[in-house]
Amino acid sequence: MKVKTALILICLVAIVTSAAWINYTYLNEAFGSGPPYYGRTTNMDKWTNPVPTLVVIDVIAALLLLILFRAGFTHSQKGASNGGAR
Repeated sequence: MKVKTALILICLVAIVTSAAWINYTYLNEAFGSGPPYYGRTTNMDKWTNPVPTLVVIDVIAALLLLILFRAGFTHSQKGASNGGAR
């Protein structure tokens, strides 16, 4: 049971890290590091707002986190209420 909990924890950390990395990459590319918002002003006709895409990615990540979190705690609560028996 501890192995399953560890795997769920690893998956949770991986999802959070991936979502944060994707958010950082998209926002850095869209707004750039140069003055003022270099990525946006250089090719204004080709620039798109990254926020709608990031919202979709973040909602999917949040749903995956919720599913994993609930699966982990539901499983551990069932085992505890049955005296550890499966």
